Amino acid sequence: MTFGGEVNAFPFDTGARAGERSFSNAPKTTVSDPRSSGRAEGVIRVTFKADGGYTHVQRLLESGGLRLRFPRPQGGCEAVVLNTAGGMAEGDHACFDVHAGAGSRATLVTQSAERIYRSEGTGSVPATRVDVRLRLEEGASLRWLPQETILFDRARLSRRLDAELAADATLTIFESYIFGRLAAGETQISGSLHDRWRVRRAGRLAFADDLRLEGAIASILDRAACGAGARACASLLHVAPDAEGMVEGARTRLATSLECEWGASTWNGMLVVRLVSRSPQALRKTALEFLDWLPGGGAPRLWR
Repeated sequence: MTFGGEVNAFPFDTGARAGERSFSNAPKTTVSDPRSSGRAEGVIRVTFKADGGYTHVQRLLESGGLRLRFPRPQGGCEAVVLNTAGGMAEGDHACFDVHAGAGSRATLVTQSAERIYRSEGTGSVPATRVDVRLRLEEGASLRWLPQETILFDRARLSRRLDAELAADATLTIFESYIFGRLAAGETQISGSLHDRWRVRRAGRLAFADDLRLEGAIASILDRAACGAGARACASLLHVAPDAEGMVEGARTRLATSLECEWGASTWNGMLVVRLVSRSPQALRKTALEFLDWLPGGGAPRLWR
């Protein structure tokens, strides 16, 4: 994992396919057809707006196999991402563009774990790609809390997350990986993973992080200095005006976990937590308990 670097333009120029579903209380605009060399492309673009103490959807566009559903809100808005394809294969591309208007409160969670299937790795077909763009205006609170991503043997995944937030906005991001279908005995996997995060606050780069695993992933994770046999890992980033004052409480909360290795640090208005474990179930339990402790509404209902 590395810190530093530059932020490039976000690759979010794909449009909606035929059969897209969209609604808005603003005039509709024309969206061009996508140009993708992959097998399947899905897009979700959503804007949340605060109104009278509640958050509602101002604009939503869905295309491909991605859908967004909304359980009954209670002040904030919880949105559930559905992938009707049931997983992602090589060449598939998913794009998420989430805009939290001033004062809005929203949580996005996936319906279930995402599966990244085996890639033939011929070089003629690109890796599975996921692009996430998060934008938060003044006083907004947004939580990006997908459930686990499961990498099958020989999977290839490239994921990029870019966030831009106002100085007083609150952003919580949680991403976790499971390496192999462990219940089926798939414990020695190979493949590739590149997970890239860039977060800007008030127009300035505040956080840059890259996770890259190539080749014999299981063997890399077996090394004592890398994972010590771990088959699940997670990263949490909490950006808030009071985030720096939470680190001691976070460490006390995480110290109760007996099956996860963890680390928590803070700087420049951010709290960062890393988790690794041999057991995906133990990591999930630790993450759920930590999100319940973290301000913002607790772990999403679907996590339970």
